[in-house]
Amino acid sequence: MLPKSAGAVKHSARNPIHITSHDKRLLEELLTETEALRPESRSDLKALAEELKRATVVEPDKVPHDVITMQSRAELVDLDTGETVTYTLVFPSRANIEAGNISVLAPVGAAMLGYRVNDEFEWQVPDGVRRMRVKQIHYQPEADAMSGR
Repeated sequence: MLPKSAGAVKHSARNPIHITSHDKRLLEELLTETEALRPESRSDLKALAEELKRATVVEPDKVPHDVITMQSRAELVDLDTGETVTYTLVFPSRANIEAGNISVLAPVGAAMLGYRVNDEFEWQVPDGVRRMRVKQIHYQPEADAMSGR
């Protein structure tokens, strides 16, 4: 189980992230609404905003099928412990860690957004750095829509 601590997302310049134009619009709206309701400085909002700034924006039908987008279910491997976890990346209202639904505002949620299979990412936690690799995408809504399901 990942710690419930806030932390800055760190990324590798060699692994740019991809985000759909639709997800970017919804996430920017989420940030604006959340900041208006709770204007105090929040590292979770800052981490997500930074990820959105550096992302390559693509149309939903052009996003590679191995990218973690909103509502994607991805299997991740902790590079230090070898532990494997599977999360569905969701908006805060659908977050439920017991069901494997991780909020995009959680440190690991903001960190995993936009990465591809075999990409590695990390984020700061109180006792050090968590490092993960994207092992597999089990479901991506854009790929599902393209397959005609």
